[in-house]
Amino acid sequence: MEAATQNRPLRVLIAEDEPHIRRVVRAIVAALGGQVVGEAQDGEEAVALAAGARPDVVLLDINMPRLTGDAALEQILARAPDTIVVMMTAQDTLDAVRTCLERGARNYILKSNRAEEILAILRETWPEYVDEVRKRGAA
Repeated sequence: MEAATQNRPLRVLIAEDEPHIRRVVRAIVAALGGQVVGEAQDGEEAVALAAGARPDVVLLDINMPRLTGDAALEQILARAPDTIVVMMTAQDTLDAVRTCLERGARNYILKSNRAEEILAILRETWPEYVDEVRKRGAA
């Protein structure tokens, strides 16, 4: 991963098959001062874009075509274990989320939340992600 500096925003990949959700998440990332470096519509595209763009953070939907989010999570972390992955889901059950957390995802967001709630959830953890990436870049 390229070194993070005080001036560089977090580089974020959004992996979500629903265009309206991608638009909302893109606006949230911008509001947090992040830079969207790619948008994937399915799991295979997410893995390919993550390998090429080398994002600091991946916001990854669990239910996606061609390759599920949990399978994409494993492949992304196998190539770049320091990547911060936050799962997004509309599922009411926590089984899939629990599995993703056990496989290395950092957190999850319920897409059924309003945009303001998603922003609040990410705003709460964003400084932690920024600090982690900057420390990694300084090492």
